[in-house]
Amino acid sequence: MPSIPHIEKHFTASETVRDVVIGMADGLTVPFALAAGLSGAVSSTNVIVVAGLAEIAAGAIAMGLGGFLAARTDSEHYSSELSREITEVDIVPKLERDEVTQIFSGYGLKNGPLKQVVDAITSNKEQWVQFMMRHELGLERPNPRRALISALTIGGSYMLGGFVPLASYFLTSDAMRALGFSVALTGTALVIFGAVKARFTGAPVVRGAIQTLLVGGVAAGAAYAIAKLVG
Repeated sequence: MPSIPHIEKHFTASETVRDVVIGMADGLTVPFALAAGLSGAVSSTNVIVVAGLAEIAAGAIAMGLGGFLAARTDSEHYSSELSREITEVDIVPKLERDEVTQIFSGYGLKNGPLKQVVDAITSNKEQWVQFMMRHELGLERPNPRRALISALTIGGSYMLGGFVPLASYFLTSDAMRALGFSVALTGTALVIFGAVKARFTGAPVVRGAIQTLLVGGVAAGAAYAIAKLVG
């Protein structure tokens, strides 16, 4: 009987998805809340459009810069730990070998097979160090371009999301009418975004869509209520 090929499907773009989620989630909710709040305080859409564009630009830059610095910090942390691990392998190889033994002992290996595996890992210094980085410290070598990619992904996603709630304000001069269209458009976008995010991350799609919609709705509702109260 011919064997049936086993094909494993794993999602491996978690960092990119995380960046898109961070940027898009804030891009949809923050400008939406700003536009809703201003709609409760002013009657013309001109001020809302200008304020919204300024917020989108500032938010995209700030979020992108935050992503860049976070990725740079991860890279610097990895380099620091790598240097430390190399030094430890050179200075205290017995202790490092004992750590390799403990790691494999945790998987049930004993006696001869355990010694063979440990000998194989520790016979090559680079392989040894990489093993310790991955299995002792839980660190993977970061992509050297990760910082720039993260900045552009987060900033671009924020900008893309930000234009959704603002779009209706370009089409009419009546702030309340524009708000109504913005609520419908942004609500739909939040539901779709939440569902897609849940689909990629393995969470229940309906729950993801509802949660994302509620977050955006609460933020916009609070901003609108405060603007009406203060105004």
